[in-house]
Amino acid sequence: MIDIFSYICIAIGVFFWFWGTAHLLDKRSVLYKLHGLSVADTLGSMAIIFGLLLKVPQNWPLLLLAIISLAIWNTMLGYVLAYTSSDRE
Repeated sequence: MIDIFSYICIAIGVFFWFWGTAHLLDKRSVLYKLHGLSVADTLGSMAIIFGLLLKVPQNWPLLLLAIISLAIWNTMLGYVLAYTSSDRE
């Protein structure tokens, strides 16, 4: 049962990755595209890591550190990219 739930989490993560990439094809602003991509990428990566956590529970400290650092750094880098791409006067 854990294996099935693990594969479901990994599949949801891959779905979020592709769903976030679909925002790049939209005709909206660069910041909207970047926001959609960074949110979907963060959620997808977290779901994949959670699926791996269910599959390999003995590596929980490393995977928990990966989830926390992913949440912090992916969000931070999204803000940095948005700040550098915006028009400053």
